[in-house]
Parts: sequence; structure tokens; C-alpha cells
Amino acid sequence: MQDSLTLTRPDDWHVHLRDGAALQSVVPYTARQFARAIAMPNLRPPITTAAQAQAYRERILAAVPEGVDFEPLMTLYLTDVTTPDEIRRAKDAGVVALKLYPAGATTNSDAGVTDIRKTYRTLEAMQRDGLLLLVHGEVTDPAVDVFDREAVFIDQVMRPLRADMPELKVVFEHITTAEAAQYVAAADQYTAATLTPQHLLYNRNAIFMGGLRPHYYCLPVLKRETHRLELLKAATSGSPKFFLGTDSAPHASVMKENSVCGAGCFTALSALELYAEAFDSVGALDKLEAFASFNGPDFYSLPRNTAQVTLQRKRWTLPEAVPFGEAAQLKPLRGGEEMGWQLG
Repeated sequence: MQDSLTLTRPDDWHVHLRDGAALQSVVPYTARQFARAIAMPNLRPPITTAAQAQAYRERILAAVPEGVDFEPLMTLYLTDVTTPDEIRRAKDAGVVALKLYPAGATTNSDAGVTDIRKTYRTLEAMQRDGLLLLVHGEVTDPAVDVFDREAVFIDQVMRPLRADMPELKVVFEHITTAEAAQYVAAADQYTAATLTPQHLLYNRNAIFMGGLRPHYYCLPVLKRETHRLELLKAATSGSPKFFLGTDSAPHASVMKENSVCGAGCFTALSALELYAEAFDSVGALDKLEAFASFNGPDFYSLPRNTAQVTLQRKRWTLPEAVPFGEAAQLKPLRGGEEMGWQLG
């Protein structure tokens, strides 16, 4: 049995860092584990301009503990009225991608895109200037069952988009279904996907074990076991199309444990340990480094990191809760439970 695992320092290609006092609380967890992270732009108000992205980057950097080497990678929130000129300014400012939220799909997505065709001139500018499109891949039609919205998105949005913008780099984020894993695996070199630890470790039963467990509720929602197994197969396949993106999404406990529960799992406290557990479960620890450390920077055309981190097989208990800005507390996924791996 392998008891130690050393990896090239990984990156998180999808994380929610929030803002203000909440940002000050959560940034250190991500910076401790990852060299770089794609910062999601769905703040209130959303990050829609290059100037806003630059200002947000400075706020993130101010929250990084002294002596920790961490680089936030900035994104813009795509809207129906984002202009090609803003893409030029974004490129000049070092923004790497724009995020497509179908309007109403998830947290703070009310300003999102109502029809992808309204953004085509902007997407053409992104394709020309080399900015990536990061996709929350669910339709929002209330007539479509919540468990089918990702598969329907592939047919209604992804396939036409890929035909119309063949050289636009697209990341299908936090995929949750066999259909998405198979779609990405069969796609060309311009399409990739991120996978979260919760979708690799859990199926939808986890939300209901012993009662309603809101800290396992995220969007896209956990799916059947057959889908989880296909996602784990994709992550451990060695394919460069799949890489790490936690989608760690902190919500104050009072918002998670509420009659209307916020969507998101906070995993930044133990992300690498959770991924190691998932890969270890199928005897694929040898595949973790490429998934966590190589595939993402390669797809983004960025250099790989050179520093290393080490995980030890060790039993320890994750804190049940941690401070969260001005709120009382923030509860991580698996809070208060035993972990089998620990980052040194």
C-alpha cells in the first residue's frame, strides 16, 4: 500500500473566493494547496469588465498569507451585452477566460446569458484573441428535470456552439454525468472538462443519508452512482481533457442550513486529500499528478509549476467548522469526519 504521494504543485481551475471579509477567510485555504486558481466572477455585482477583474485580483492577493506563492487567474462574467472591445481590454489586462452562466442556473447567475447566440460576436473575439470560455453546462428550462439538464445542454448548446466556434477553447466545468464525460472524451483538442471532488466521491444518495444533508447540495447536483463511476473513470483515464477544478463554494452555515439552501460544497480546506481518496479508491494514484498538475496548465497554454507537495496516508479529523468573515461559521464538506490522506 502506497503511504506517501509527491506531486508537482497543482492548480485549481475553478474556485469561488467570494469578496470582502469572506474572501479574507477562504483565500488562505486555496493558496496553501494550489499555485494558481481560476477565480469565478459571480460576485454581487459580477465581474464584467477588465478593470473590475484587475481590482478583484488585487483584493485576492491582499488576502494571501505572507510568504505563500499564489497567483489568481482572472475571469469575466459573460453577459448578453459583453462587447468584443471588452475582450481586447481583458486580454491586455491578463484575463484568461470568460464564464458562461445560463441566466438562473446557479448562485448569482441572474445576470447571465439568456441566449448563447446573443454573445456570438464576443465569442468570435475570444476565439481570435485566445481567451477561453468556461461553461456552466445546464439548461434552465423548468420543464427539464434537474437531473437531465446537463445532458440536454450538450445537445441544445454545446454541439451547436462547437460547430459554430470550432477553435474556441471551451472548458465544460464541473461535469456530473456519463453523457458529459463521454462527450468531452470524444471531442477535439479544443474541448476539456473539470471535475470536482464531490462528484468523484459521492452520488445523490449522500444528500439524503440519515436526513437532508445540505452541505452535500451543489449545482449541478450530484447524480446516480452510474454517473459517478463514469466520472471517476474519466478522471483516472490519463486523458489530458480532464483536470482538477474544485468548484469550492463557501456559504455561511446559516445559509446552508436554511429552508432555502445555498448551492455549493466548500472543499478548499481539504481538496487534495479528497481527490487522493477518490483516485486511491480505484487504485489510480499514479494518475493523480497529471490530472491535478499537468492537464490544466497544458490546456490553458500556461507553464507547469515546478514546486512540489506531498500527501501522506494518515488518519485525521477535518474541523467541523471554520471562521467565515463576519458570519458565525463555515462548514466544510465532511466537516468533523475522518480523512485518510493529509497534505504535508
